[in-house]
Amino acid sequence: MGGQRGIVVGVDIGGTKTAVVLGRAQEEREIQIIDRQAFPTQSRGIGWRRVVEHVTTVAMELLEKHGFDPHSIHSIGISCGGPLDSRSGRVLSPPNLPGWDNVPLTDELERALGCRAYLQNDANACALAEWKYGAGRGVSSMVFLTFGTGMGAGLILGGRLYEGVNDLAGEVGHIRLEEDGPLGYGKRGSFEGFCSGGGIARLARDLAERSLAAGEPVAFCPDTRSLDLITTQAVGQAAEAGDPLAIEVLAKSGRYLGKGLSILIDVLNPERIVIGSIFVRCERFLRPAMEREIGVEALAPAARVCAVVPAALGESLGDYACLSVAMQGS
Repeated sequence: MGGQRGIVVGVDIGGTKTAVVLGRAQEEREIQIIDRQAFPTQSRGIGWRRVVEHVTTVAMELLEKHGFDPHSIHSIGISCGGPLDSRSGRVLSPPNLPGWDNVPLTDELERALGCRAYLQNDANACALAEWKYGAGRGVSSMVFLTFGTGMGAGLILGGRLYEGVNDLAGEVGHIRLEEDGPLGYGKRGSFEGFCSGGGIARLARDLAERSLAAGEPVAFCPDTRSLDLITTQAVGQAAEAGDPLAIEVLAKSGRYLGKGLSILIDVLNPERIVIGSIFVRCERFLRPAMEREIGVEALAPAARVCAVVPAALGESLGDYACLSVAMQGS
């Protein structure tokens, strides 16, 4: 199996949409994104087999569009939400993909496209991408944190991806930071509860409810009927406009971000921590409280050598992530 070494296909599978990405390996650890096409992952009556068929069709269309022989793919990389088994290439009932139960995804795509396929969970795939092509270039130990819908991590330790015994390394969102607090990853007071899109929205709801009860206006929530409609995006926009309550919400999340990072710094002693999504957009509101907490909680010699930086690949991170999985296996 396999064709020209330079051509790789990435597949980024999400609960809402799936993207197929065509890439070409360049010299000196570079990769060129040639093209991409996305389609809805879930719709009535469409199961995982139809998604695999659609991925195959789109990959062939992209190859033909750019003048590549159908046998020119060297490898396929798949980024997908877990749980999964990266070694056997099986997807194991992810909550955002109902009906995807013990799916032999790499076997199916290998048969369809005639080359090796590799599977990683999305946090690990993003860690590989930022390490190879983004904010983690040049280091041998790095933690990537998603900080989006949820809070997960991908670990680069000793110059390689560390997956754990059964692909559960990096589930940092499950760490409990307080006995009580917002619910995240099935646990109150968890890292994900304080530092995720849903967690920030819940923190904002609690503070907004108190302010509204006291007769104080809330920029991101006009009345009590809107409490359950609060979003992290609205909180971020209000903070940018100078709203003190929104700034307080993000500072509180930043403090718990610092608590969580301190644990990672003390346990792993990484050279760099790269944080995506919400941190990229709200860094100036999160960082001050985060740094204060790291100064209190983390071992000073370990904290001094660890740079905490925003992810660098922006909206292209998902594309680089699935291509990085293909490159890792090639």
